[in-house]
Amino acid sequence: MKSYLTGAAFAALLAAPALAQDVTADTVLAEVNGEEITVGHLIAMRAMLPEQYQELPDQVLFDGMLEQLVQQQVIASVAEDDITTRMELGLENERRAFLASMFLDGIASEDITEDEIAAEYDAVFGSAEPVTELNASHILVETEAEAEALIAQLAEGADFAELAQEFSTGPSGPNGGQLGWFSAGMMVPAFEEAAFALDVGEVSPPVETQFGWHVLVLNDTREQAAPSLDEVRDEIVESLRRSRVDERIAELTDAAEVEMAEVEIDVSVIRNTDLIAD
Repeated sequence: MKSYLTGAAFAALLAAPALAQDVTADTVLAEVNGEEITVGHLIAMRAMLPEQYQELPDQVLFDGMLEQLVQQQVIASVAEDDITTRMELGLENERRAFLASMFLDGIASEDITEDEIAAEYDAVFGSAEPVTELNASHILVETEAEAEALIAQLAEGADFAELAQEFSTGPSGPNGGQLGWFSAGMMVPAFEEAAFALDVGEVSPPVETQFGWHVLVLNDTREQAAPSLDEVRDEIVESLRRSRVDERIAELTDAAEVEMAEVEIDVSVIRNTDLIAD
């Protein structure tokens, strides 16, 4: 005799009576070796599913989750007869992590007011000055002599993009050396210094970095103003949620009685699974 039915068969068996009665979280959907699986178990399981599964049809989710819970309980019933130290410790870790995660999810999901969002925006962007951005192209070669030769060709009217496509060893070469828009701090220092010293349309002398020798041309510049509140609203809300969680963790940790044992230990012990093998 089988220990359980497939999810589809079980769902079909239960469909008629389940729809005919008032369903609560305690409504039993299956009993496996004396352990009940309820509607509440399915609700809790669905809430923890990855987002891509949340969009599945309810019938598909119902059948799949019920089948999985039945199978898990079948296996767990057997495993409980021979719980090892490793399993006990793993259960303690899982319980600890689950409770902490649920608590912090509750903290993070609390409402954030428009006043909080506006205040955070002002704190981050209120006094921000426009940022100068450059649009440049470059050709990367191995030696200074190669860079000098390219500069000579450019002085004679050669097309920068065509030279980049032919000679550049950098990943931007096939795209004519185009680097797009960047601001201070985004490039290595020597490259950035050379780029910011150029006028639009000007070609640089050879510039050495850890990647090789560069020939740069400045295509354009612009002043990028601070983003509007609407543009960064989601980022601000996420930042506020993270801050709220971090503050609560710090508050609870400070209030807790935590005593760190003063022991000298070889940290490689974390790899010694023999210690919890019984």
